[in-house]
Amino acid sequence: MEEGSAVKERLSEGWGEIREEMKRLGYVAGPMVAVTLSFYTLQVISLMMVGHLGELALSSSAIAISLAGVTGFSLLLGMASALETISGQAFGAQQYEKIGTQTYTAIVSLILVSIPVSVVWANVDSVLKLAGQDPRISHEAGKMAICLIPALFAYAILQPLIRYYQMQSMISPMILSSCITLCFHVPICWALVYKSGMGNVGGAVAMDLSMWLNVSILSLYMKYSPHCTRTRSPFSMEIFGGMGVFFKFAIPSATMICLQWWSFELLILLAGLFPNPQLEASVLSVCLNTVATLYAIPYGLASSASTRISNQLGAGRAQGARLSVVALLILAAVNAFVVSLAIFLNRNVFGYVFSNEKEVVDYVTTMAPLVCLSIIADCAQGVLSGVARGCGWQHIGAYINLAAIYLFGLPIAAALGFWRDWRGKGLWIGAAKARERLFHEEVVNDDRLLT
Repeated sequence: MEEGSAVKERLSEGWGEIREEMKRLGYVAGPMVAVTLSFYTLQVISLMMVGHLGELALSSSAIAISLAGVTGFSLLLGMASALETISGQAFGAQQYEKIGTQTYTAIVSLILVSIPVSVVWANVDSVLKLAGQDPRISHEAGKMAICLIPALFAYAILQPLIRYYQMQSMISPMILSSCITLCFHVPICWALVYKSGMGNVGGAVAMDLSMWLNVSILSLYMKYSPHCTRTRSPFSMEIFGGMGVFFKFAIPSATMICLQWWSFELLILLAGLFPNPQLEASVLSVCLNTVATLYAIPYGLASSASTRISNQLGAGRAQGARLSVVALLILAAVNAFVVSLAIFLNRNVFGYVFSNEKEVVDYVTTMAPLVCLSIIADCAQGVLSGVARGCGWQHIGAYINLAAIYLFGLPIAAALGFWRDWRGKGLWIGAAKARERLFHEEVVNDDRLLT
């Protein structure tokens, strides 16, 4: 009887600790979801407004944004994620001045990386034509990609700044900047797309202006706020000396994230090779942008987990890191159920958000169940990737992504899409198989932390 009471007491204490850790994760995850959503929402709002100009505008803008993500945004996001390891552990070890120096190092490094990327964006038109894309789509996508170049350099500064606040669990500045940016973006995008005569190019210019506004707000807060005093550091040669350490973690971090992002965007390019490229590319862009936007929730959870885990490991508290993983998985499961159910229940209407074309909307409706399955897999895999970043296991995540996606999922997608002639559905099923395999491998890998 006494043994039973003791077991119940230990279980109660364990669940109490998990609940407290879930609250701590939620405190950081909520703002990170908002911050991540703000970037994706900028793209989605631009795509939504441009999409109502017609199938050509929607498909070309979708391809331009996809290529921007493949060659630029995903690369910078992945490299900036290195700060989740080095700055998070520095904060846990109370080496506060290192955080400011590492942030500056990341900004300089990402700006240098953005220069060759901008050259690629300036030649998107030619690249798409060589890849066999429709000439009209290629021309319009090329114009939009050129206009997105200013946003690329803004993103190179924005991502390290976000990690600077994230590693210190500084919530207010990130929420403030995200809200102001979104409130600014909606009217300016509407005006540039519909009133200025710029069309789809207006959506790109609106993204440029909005992202630079976000950068300005976070930079000014970092420079003048008293809350940043202990982590603020002068601009010195030490910034350049830290590039070796930064790239040591940045390259595998970028590889881990880019391999997954590239596979999703590759689906849109493959869709452009089908007999009706405008329809197929439009539908897959709607589905991918829906998944990418909702991915902000597990990514926010993953960011909070990488912050907690890296802080705990930096302070030498391995048991606290294990507790964070358990709490994280519970939150991820709840999110996957709620979000996928919401999409399924609204499968007949959410296509209208992006297009008035009935053909597009009907196609999106048939894809909705597959989208729900992808959301569940993405949620699980996304949060486990955050565990890997917090532990500094980015290189392991890169190997897992390479094998699961490119050796397993994409061959299945190509076979189902072209050989079986399932087209967009076949491509998506292959991608879903890759996510399933990726999740399995991530579980096996991250189980090391629990043991």
